[in-house]
Amino acid sequence: MNDSAIADLLFEACFLKRLPRSGYAFLGRGCESVAEHAFAVTFIAFVMARLHPEADALRLISLALVHDLPEARTGDINYLQRLYTRADEPGAVADMTAEVPFGAQLADLIDEFNEQRTLESRLAHDADQLALILDLKPVDESGYEPVKGWLKAARGRLRTDTGRQLARSILERDSSRWWQKNLIDSQGRIK
Repeated sequence: MNDSAIADLLFEACFLKRLPRSGYAFLGRGCESVAEHAFAVTFIAFVMARLHPEADALRLISLALVHDLPEARTGDINYLQRLYTRADEPGAVADMTAEVPFGAQLADLIDEFNEQRTLESRLAHDADQLALILDLKPVDESGYEPVKGWLKAARGRLRTDTGRQLARSILERDSSRWWQKNLIDSQGRIK
């Protein structure tokens, strides 16, 4: 086992905690690191695995967990930047996994996520979009109009019925209801 290569991979993965997602600068509201986003996507994938018992849960969760790992090397290139910049993600993946004993499996997961050919990869893709929708919903509730286009675009990228159904439920629900229901009665008074 190449302990130093594994340690380097772990440092690289943890670097995502310090790497901001770039799209929020264009929205003008919000901020999030790539690692914070990956946590949300992974948790959503966990939920989706329960909604799809026919899916390989470990594979789905693993796809969600590693889907943005190459961004430690390429950066988070948003949709506008992609018009002008091309990241060498295959090269980044090859370099980051070359000396790791399980590097081929890690590269396969990232390829599977990107190719979107399996049920698990489509669900992981939708988990990625749902994480964005969950972030945007409170911004929308605040009345910030530019977010509406972002929500429409994210919904349009959903690939599964489950993803579309969850998006509908998220968008129909007040984002603060989960905690207010325990503190505020039906007349709006604190319990």
